[in-house]
Amino acid sequence: MPALDPHVATLLDKHVTTHDSDDEDALIAELEAEDNDDNTTLAHLRSERINQLHAEYTRTKTLKEQPGHGKYMEIKDEKEVLSITTSTKLCVVHFMKPDFNRCRIMDEKLAVLAERHLDTRFVSVNVDNAPFLVVKLGIQILPCVLAFIDGVGVDRVLGFEGLGSRTDTFTVRELEVRLLGTGVLVRGSMAEGEERRSKREVEDVVDEGDDWD
Repeated sequence: MPALDPHVATLLDKHVTTHDSDDEDALIAELEAEDNDDNTTLAHLRSERINQLHAEYTRTKTLKEQPGHGKYMEIKDEKEVLSITTSTKLCVVHFMKPDFNRCRIMDEKLAVLAERHLDTRFVSVNVDNAPFLVVKLGIQILPCVLAFIDGVGVDRVLGFEGLGSRTDTFTVRELEVRLLGTGVLVRGSMAEGEERRSKREVEDVVDEGDDWD
């Protein structure tokens, strides 16, 4: 996907995060106001930004109409999980147990990303409902987050390993950066203010074993 102009990206991210406008004309008016505030005078740049905004707005509406996009969903049938990973270009699957505190924390982070990254399907499955996949994929540590592109696994996050600088703590942004690096997310979608807030997130985690058999 071509890189979006930073002004367009920030406005779209704000729209996705706050759901403050479903009116494309209102978004264009806001973009033009930002251009005026920044003393942007080049007509072709303004036109390019408006064209980008229109294209992304239309694409976002189309994605929202597709089942599962923009929402974090629990799938209870492992056959459906297998179908989703093989039929969806970009997919993130969280293998979890609902009574594990770390799995609940991972659920919260993934739910935020699901709203912001409409190109990617985000689903979870209770390992008790997916015995075949658990064995096939060799899942032994929870939470276990797998990233798939065109049905091929490209990354595996075990527990909170590789996320954040503090043990048992990570932010939405840190998880987003990890997944962006795999290509399973199309682009960074957190506005600067949201990123600063995410860096201040602190989770109090009850120490529980990650190993699961």
